[in-house]
Amino acid sequence: MIPSLRRQFNDKFTAEKYQAFLRRVDLACGTHVQFRLSETPCFFPKVLIDRMATDGKELIRQLVGNPAYLAKSELAVPAEFKVPNEPEHPMFVQVDFGLVRDAAGELQPKLVELQAFPSLYAYQGPLAEAYLDIYGLRELDLPEKSGFLTAPSARFGMTTAKAETTGKAETAGRLKYLLSGLETSSYRELLRRAIVGDHDPENVILMEIDPLHQKTLPDFLLTEKMLMVRAVDIVDIKKEGSRLYYERGGKRVPIERIYNRAIVDELERKNVKLNFDWRDELDVEWAGHPNWYFRISKFSIPYLQHASVPRTWFLDRMEEIPADLENYALKPLYSFAGLGVVIAPKKEDIAAIPQEKRPYYILQERMNFEPVIETPFGATKAEVRVMYVWLEELVPVLTIIRMGRGLMMGVDHNKNMEWVGASAGFYLE
Repeated sequence: MIPSLRRQFNDKFTAEKYQAFLRRVDLACGTHVQFRLSETPCFFPKVLIDRMATDGKELIRQLVGNPAYLAKSELAVPAEFKVPNEPEHPMFVQVDFGLVRDAAGELQPKLVELQAFPSLYAYQGPLAEAYLDIYGLRELDLPEKSGFLTAPSARFGMTTAKAETTGKAETAGRLKYLLSGLETSSYRELLRRAIVGDHDPENVILMEIDPLHQKTLPDFLLTEKMLMVRAVDIVDIKKEGSRLYYERGGKRVPIERIYNRAIVDELERKNVKLNFDWRDELDVEWAGHPNWYFRISKFSIPYLQHASVPRTWFLDRMEEIPADLENYALKPLYSFAGLGVVIAPKKEDIAAIPQEKRPYYILQERMNFEPVIETPFGATKAEVRVMYVWLEELVPVLTIIRMGRGLMMGVDHNKNMEWVGASAGFYLE
């Protein structure tokens, strides 16, 4: 995406550096990262990152600021998982974009999905730092801003004149991965306020299902390292009156605030039995209230009106199934990591879904991601996740990049390939 940086990286890449990078990430996390990490980071024009961050904010606000939508989204929250004391907006939101070419041949960001649920907030920074250090990215010959802004300016809503003016004001910049002017210390403080709040970290937990065996364990361990907030298995949480607690070292530890990472879909699939009820009036605060997981999700996409949103329908509300199903994707509303998604479904795939489950599926116009990252194995597609934290204001903080050459972008769908997988996104400031 920034050709001069891509050429420099590819020319200097070695397999030895990649292995050193993997060792560095594992060391930073304190455990082996089980999902595939791409050999390369991605370099994006800042105007493109800004465009996606702005589009994501518009989409989130379009939902949260719409009383009619919020009333409809009551249907999305299952009665048995409806938690009391819901705040007026979510605390954590992710918006995923792919890059496609429009009819004029220009690159445009398109929404893949959005979810009001925490992502890898503690992990992604150390991943980016590992790319910077092991590959010597700070020593790359950084182009002048005018050079990298002018070329894509027309595509991403910035006039050439404005791009050139910006370039003259500042020339060579530095590679950054944090957004909204955040630096490492201010980002850590923002996360501390969001997750820990005013509590003693001992009384704040990261709640997950069997956390030691989740692929996201590296993020859990880094959350503890950064904020002293421990991951606790949801089945180990006990209730006494309106209070929750867990036991550690023979000691009962009161829980005052929960950073929720437990996904309802997994709870149901694994038939996990809990010692408390989500519907209880509990004396506890939520760092990321669980109801928003349902309210802002794939359920939201048919209600969105924005140039970045592909056409999407609830399966049970379609009068007829399109004949050209090869141009669509069938997706369950509440699943992670692409579980249950069918690209180019057949009529029998749709027929196999019982009528009572069809309200929980969408049929979405299929997008052809444009391969934009040049690698030794050919051009590779990139999906960009913009991560937000919403305390006083809605703030984009980081990106997560997923690279792939398969039909889907998740790391589980690009196996036995090189220069694909989870990655970090950099831009020039």
